[in-house]
Parts: sequence; structure tokens; C-alpha cells
Amino acid sequence: MDEMNQEMSEMPNVSIGDVITGKVVKVEDKQVLVDIGYKVEGIVPISELSNLHVETASDAVAEGDELTLKVKKADDDEIVLSKRAVDAEAAWNDLEQKLATGEVFEAMVKDIVKGGLVVDVGLRGFIPASLVETYYVEDFNDYKGTSLTLKVIELDREQNRVILSHSAVVEQENEQQKQSLMQSLEPGQVIDGTVQRITDFGAFVDIGGIDGLVHISQLAHEHVNKASDVVEEGQQIKVKILSVDRDNERISLSLKDTLPGPWEQIEDKIKPGEVLEGKVRRLVHFGAFVELMPGVEGLVHISQIARRHIGTPNEVLEENQLVQVKVLEVNESEKRISLSIKELEEDQSRQEVEQYRKDDDSGFQLGDFIGDKLNKLK
Repeated sequence: MDEMNQEMSEMPNVSIGDVITGKVVKVEDKQVLVDIGYKVEGIVPISELSNLHVETASDAVAEGDELTLKVKKADDDEIVLSKRAVDAEAAWNDLEQKLATGEVFEAMVKDIVKGGLVVDVGLRGFIPASLVETYYVEDFNDYKGTSLTLKVIELDREQNRVILSHSAVVEQENEQQKQSLMQSLEPGQVIDGTVQRITDFGAFVDIGGIDGLVHISQLAHEHVNKASDVVEEGQQIKVKILSVDRDNERISLSLKDTLPGPWEQIEDKIKPGEVLEGKVRRLVHFGAFVELMPGVEGLVHISQIARRHIGTPNEVLEENQLVQVKVLEVNESEKRISLSIKELEEDQSRQEVEQYRKDDDSGFQLGDFIGDKLNKLK
């Protein structure tokens, strides 16, 4: 009797709500038996093993595992314990801390449900479909069993609601990358970009997470009516940074400055002595500027406009008029081309005179023709 009383006195005093430790001694299909140093083994029902659904107890624990458990029921014949309650308390405290600090952490996707994903964060966490990615996802099946970086968005213990977001992490990473890139950009740099959007005033180009604007005037060396005439969405292009406004996150870009200029190697394209057709673009007091090709204009000095003396160029020419011109001089380094209309007219006159002389020297004269006829009559 004394031995029995001594044994009972050594048994721990177990009360509802106590947190105790025990060792798994048997894993059955729907429950686990745990040695807690009491006269009877503690029982952990499968429903109290995890905050997530498990099919069999062996999915959650194994024989020999040391568990921290909370007493749900205690009497002489039966001790019912919960691993889920202990895990949930620890998880709530951890998640509340993560919500307060904005900490980013990883968790495993356990299931795909209507409206989103279920993840294991020590209890059941939910990622709504709209918070999985920054873009629309049609099929979430590939996410099961994968690990995602997450942030806590909302917690409610009473409703047992844990709302998480992966897209918030992606957005945060993108913003950090954006700020880092913004600090590294300097005017004059030439970088790769992708045309994102085309507008009436130009094209927005993604240069690595930041959109910069190529104004329509910076798309080409020649005049552009519509940006879509030069670029298209999704096109990969090289652009030059013109200016960076870090405070307002505005970046001005140029496509034109990365392209060969219209004057580049112009001496190989246009040579002195050539006769070309051009359009009169501007009339000034000292002559007329004639466009020979997009972005390339030459000057017809007033003295080279006509064979006769004129007071102003508009006595002979008007803007947008198509004219034939002769190239006198080409200077690529100074971007200067000298042209003449007068010389072309003089050349044509000389050719006409030469042709007349050739005809005149052919040996055929009207007098000879008449004399020959008279001789025949005689």
C-alpha cells in the first residue's frame, strides 16, 4: 500500500490547459499514444495532430518523436492531448511578429482550393488567387508542393483567418530593383530596352523594371508622324539615356541617337557632279535649303538659283517645290552640301548647243538638197 501511495505521489499532476512533453510510443491510424510519465498514456486524436488536414496519424508524427502537447481532457482513465493547439499558439505569435515587422518568409503550398492556395505556416494559411502573382494565373496546379516567399497581410485569431501574399513580396523586390536601377542610370548611357506602350507622343520603353519615354521627336532622324511607323510593342531596341529625374521617376530616352545619322558616310552616298531631285524645305534671304534624303539638306545659294540676277529666292522657288539640283560640294564633317540649279541649266544649255552643232556638222544642208533636185530635173 505504501508503494502504491509513493507511486501515485510521483505521478505528475495533470490539469486541462497544461503544456507538457511526451514521447510517441504508438502510432495508430486515427490517433497517437504518448508516454507523458502518467499512469495512463496520453492520447492525441488525429484531429489534434496538425492544423492542416492529415489522412493518417503517420503523416504527421512517427514513433519516438518528442512532442510538446496541451492537455485538452484529464481524468484518471483518460488524458486527451493536442499538438495542434501548441503549434497554433506558437504560429499565431510568430505571424503577429511577422505582420508587425513586414518580414518575408517561406512556406510550403499544401493544397489548391477554390479561390487560392493553402500553405503550412504552423496553421492553415491562405493565399487568395489575386495575391499569388503580380500577373493573372489560370492554373495553380503546378504550385502544389512548392515553396513560396510570403508576407502576412491580415490576421484574425477569432475567425482563425491568416491571409498571406506572394505578390506583395514580388512587388517589394521589383521596387527595390527599380530604385537600385534608378540610382545607376546616367545620361549618355546606351542600354537595351523593350517597347511596352505606344502613344501619340512617343513610346514607353522598359529598361529593366522602369519605363522611360522615347518622345516621337527622338524616334528617328527624319520626321515621324506616328510612333508605330518606327517601333512596335514588344520590340527589342537600344536606347540612349537623355535625362534622369529621380524625384519624379521620369527617364527621357532616345532611339535616334543610337542609329546611324543621315549624314554618316554621306560622301559615299552623294558625290559632286551628281544630279538629284529634292524638295525645297526652306527659303531664306541667301538661298534655298533643299532636302535630298530624310534628314539631309543642301543649300542652293541665291547666286546658284537662276542664270539671271534675282533679288530673293522666292522669285523663282517656293517651299515644297520639287527641283533638280546639281551637287557642287559635299562636306560630311561640317554637314554641308552645296547645290546649284543654275549650273544644271547651263549644263543643259551646253548639251543643247552641242547637239545642235552635231546636227549642223552632219554634212546635210538644205541648199545641197535643192541643188541635187535641180540637177536631176536638168
